[in-house]
Amino acid sequence: MQSFRTEIENPVVEKDIIELADKIAAFNNLQIDEEKFRSLRLARGVYGQRQSGVQMIRIKLPYGKVMSNQLRRISEVSDEYSRGKLHITTRQDIQIHYVDLQRTPELWAELERDDVTLREACGNVVRNVTASETAGIDINEPFDVSPYADALFKFFLRNPICQEMGRKFKVSFSATDEDTGLSYLHDLGYIAKIRNGVSGFKVMVAGGLGSQPRHAEVLYDFLPADKIIPVMEGVLRVFDRFGERKSRAKARMKFLLKEIGLEAFRNLIEEEQKAIEFKTVTIDAASYVPSEPVIVKAPKVEIKEVAAFDLWKSTNLIPQKQKGFVAIGIKVLLGDFYTDKARLLADLVETYAAGEIRLTLRQNIVIPFVKEDIVPFFYTELDKLGFVEPGYNKAVDITACPGTDTCNLGIASSTGIAAELERVIAAEYPQYLENSDLVIKISGCMNACGQHNMANIGFQGMTVRTPEKLVAPALQVLLGGGNLGNGNGAFADKVVKVPSKRGPEALRRVLNDFEANANGKPFVAYYKEKGEKYFYNFLNDLQDVSNLTQVDFIDWGEEGKYVKEIGIGECAGVVIDLIATLFLESEEKIENAREAFENEVYSGAIYYAYQSLVNTSKAMLLAENKKTNTHASIIAQFDEFFVASGKIELNTTFSELIYQINKNTPNKEFCSQYINDSENLLQKAQRFRALSNTFVKSVI
Repeated sequence: MQSFRTEIENPVVEKDIIELADKIAAFNNLQIDEEKFRSLRLARGVYGQRQSGVQMIRIKLPYGKVMSNQLRRISEVSDEYSRGKLHITTRQDIQIHYVDLQRTPELWAELERDDVTLREACGNVVRNVTASETAGIDINEPFDVSPYADALFKFFLRNPICQEMGRKFKVSFSATDEDTGLSYLHDLGYIAKIRNGVSGFKVMVAGGLGSQPRHAEVLYDFLPADKIIPVMEGVLRVFDRFGERKSRAKARMKFLLKEIGLEAFRNLIEEEQKAIEFKTVTIDAASYVPSEPVIVKAPKVEIKEVAAFDLWKSTNLIPQKQKGFVAIGIKVLLGDFYTDKARLLADLVETYAAGEIRLTLRQNIVIPFVKEDIVPFFYTELDKLGFVEPGYNKAVDITACPGTDTCNLGIASSTGIAAELERVIAAEYPQYLENSDLVIKISGCMNACGQHNMANIGFQGMTVRTPEKLVAPALQVLLGGGNLGNGNGAFADKVVKVPSKRGPEALRRVLNDFEANANGKPFVAYYKEKGEKYFYNFLNDLQDVSNLTQVDFIDWGEEGKYVKEIGIGECAGVVIDLIATLFLESEEKIENAREAFENEVYSGAIYYAYQSLVNTSKAMLLAENKKTNTHASIIAQFDEFFVASGKIELNTTFSELIYQINKNTPNKEFCSQYINDSENLLQKAQRFRALSNTFVKSVI
């Protein structure tokens, strides 16, 4: 441990990394349960991989902004601990694969030397805060959302209220009404607005993709910027208390809102405001320091292939609101690139731009602040790296998750079919190199990491079974989804399911019909006008599995016969609770509460005490084989089975005791009393369990 223990200046980060190392050691020594260990490592960006014995590491990069020094550091880490390959995700993170679990603490320590974290990149926490990749440079933005995304990320990182929720929680910021942050499919989505001279946001809540996509609802038409953090804290508290915990399939925010309704949800948020320490949080946008462009002369270059250069300029240059500058979009095939190119790119932007890149929601890279007069130089330098493929954010730019390459849940190859479809479009539909109105996305399973069900044309990995019971890889074809702007969107319909090798033919038929019959309409309007049945009719014959050939049983990008292999998914951080470990967690939470109390962080201390109270009551209920689906149901049942029956004496109801959390301001006096309440309950529960166990042993 000493090798990284002394190199980290931030004691909070150092403690975090040492804790991960200690927990790995405890897991190796069989001192903690595998499922409990999984929850801990996921919250620290360490994710199980399809291949046994190795981990995927997710690096959390708020709103996709990466400085040159950070990109070099990530490259060094990938070379040392992985295979020199970087993968950009649809949440603006970077993933590296094939990492030894034992080396993850030192890997994390290396990243932190340049202020790069793994913390809460996976697990049941607030995931990476995403934002429009053009934030700060967008010609249409009312203001730069970057300072607000940055402040929100920092406020909730390691915040006690969102460390052990029932499921993950996703937040986005959109710079303009184009809603390029896709607010309508997030748990919370913020769209920049100005009203009466005040900066603020339209707030969308409880959207989501997955097997049951749900359009977010408007929580507030306009919320002043100084309220976004208190409101989000209220939302998280409500989700933590009332969200489903037992059934993973129903544990997202979208299901909670569907169950209780928007007005009831708003009321619960309002009830929490008394317990929230900061009623407003002023975000000093003026103190946020954006990257400064370097004003230097670049070497003169001669463009040899002028036609290729002109095509690239027409598809890959992004206008900036800063006069004299443009941004460059780099199309990154499947979001994968290598560290040798990453280092050269870092050097290039540091010397001739603003020393930063932006990772995009479509798995690409944006270089902001390139002087217009040195664009030819940039083109020649990027060409050396293989980074000048035209079609950035156009139809040929297909989004795909890793699928069966590395993911436990992958059913069929998403990367293989994506590469083939891009080839088909480039070769047979070259006009789509400049078409930005057509969006194609692919996921390897129903979880929609590739966002297939919000695309104009989407594909989802599945399987089909022949009459002879043979299994072949397949694709669900979805049509008609799209981002409509200002928090509005359409989800795609499932039209047909075809063997994977027929995916290109399905795409050809749809594009041919679109060419012939759209009459200039965007794809969403064209699809809506024609209707699902229309597309089903001309794609239906592709579903026939009675005539499959040998090639149909080999997935894209593979050589051997397809075998369906699905492991245990970790994107939700599944946790199996054990009574003993819950009591241990209660003790740890009380220790955390006392430490926070000593540091005068009363809001955090109170929430740790609340978590201890919940863990203690949950342990007692599990011992009685009672359901523990939500915090609210745990609290009600504990009153019924233990307090009302006289088994545990509290001199009040458990509900009245624990719900003090949202009826008192987080001051020193209440905090001290609440921590004592949690400790008293734990002691009484432990005595009750000890007596019960003694009685059972005496009977046996």
